[in-house]
Amino acid sequence: MLKDLGVKPYVFPMPVLMIATYGEDGKVDVMNMAWGGVCAENMVALNIDEDHKTSENIKKRQAFTLSVADADHIEAADFFGIATGNKMSDKFERSGLTSRKSSRVDAPIIEEFPLTLECKVAEIQHTVYGFRVLGEIVNVLADEKVLDEKGKVDPSKLNAFVFDQFRSGYYAVGEKIGKAWHSGAKLMKK
Repeated sequence: MLKDLGVKPYVFPMPVLMIATYGEDGKVDVMNMAWGGVCAENMVALNIDEDHKTSENIKKRQAFTLSVADADHIEAADFFGIATGNKMSDKFERSGLTSRKSSRVDAPIIEEFPLTLECKVAEIQHTVYGFRVLGEIVNVLADEKVLDEKGKVDPSKLNAFVFDQFRSGYYAVGEKIGKAWHSGAKLMKK
């Protein structure tokens, strides 16, 4: 029997994505974001509070990178969701991670994260539902260790994890249990 839980942001899984930007002073800022993701073939949507340092940086630089966090770096990824660049000037340095400048957008690439989307701002939206940034993906970078023999990302090698809204947990992903556009094909014949 289904039980009524009321209005909750209960969707599972939620991606654990790292938004990386440069501040006015050129310092790297990284933020952990779960509310957002791909919204079109070459677009991402970031649903974040406007008072974040990251939001300020995006408005000024008109660029950001969006990385998939991996389980090997869960400590730093979670830290990026706890700490705020508005109050902690050495936030990125404390993580122990390294960065380099993107050659395509005015934003940093975090070397340790295995998959990074380089994005330029397409639109900034202020709505009754909040602050949203739409970014155009101009390139994707992947660590060779997560690629298969055909040069495509292998999710089982990505070592990604997801956020659970229910109990504030992180869960590993990677086991393939079906094939998209194939597993349900027999129902087409009914």
